[in-house]
Amino acid sequence: GSMAAMVTRTLETKRERNIATVLMALTIPCSAQLGVILALLSAHPVSIGIWLAVIIGNFIAIGFIARKYVPGAQPSFFMELPPLRWPKLSHIAKKTWTRLVMYIKELIPIFILISVIIWALDLIGIFQIITAIITPLVNAIGLPGSTTPSFILGFFRRDFGAAGLMSIKNTLTGVQLLVAAVTLTLFLPCVAQFMIMIKERGLKLALLIAVISIALAFTMGFLVNVILTGFGIVF
Repeated sequence: GSMAAMVTRTLETKRERNIATVLMALTIPCSAQLGVILALLSAHPVSIGIWLAVIIGNFIAIGFIARKYVPGAQPSFFMELPPLRWPKLSHIAKKTWTRLVMYIKELIPIFILISVIIWALDLIGIFQIITAIITPLVNAIGLPGSTTPSFILGFFRRDFGAAGLMSIKNTLTGVQLLVAAVTLTLFLPCVAQFMIMIKERGLKLALLIAVISIALAFTMGFLVNVILTGFGIVF
């Protein structure tokens, strides 16, 4: 997600870059989180299909809404086809190395800082205060308070949040696991992605995305829980 946020700078207009940022931040899980969520839901294959349908549905709906309401002119689409030649391995290696170094320089310090922040918050008790604040929202979507730390950790590192659910999955029903997976996927962008969004798109848009993502995540989690429990679906 953080790497993709940087790649949006290659899009033609500011409007396109903003729409791409919104779609990635609100609906696209990072590769690490995706792997953990698939493992989390693997015991109930039908839940993977429901999770995928919810995420794709949100992607399409948010795309249509963003297309209509994000200001700016819609650019004309022209594709110029260059001569197709075999790429040189040296060029591929050079570009890959350049992008890798850029990624490491910008994000490794952020990951280290995140680990320090998590440790400090837990040490001074703020982590527990945040947990107490968020727990009522978690309970409202049909999840026990034991899942709350996963959502908090998901803000710092998306895969951390999903991994937190792995440790308690035996205490949750299949429906609860699905609700947690949906909510966590749509939840706040991680700190690294959030900071890249501030750098690339500005603080105003980054904060707006953060507020929308919280509302979207818990709304969809609530709806999935109400629909499945209302129809008596159990897995």
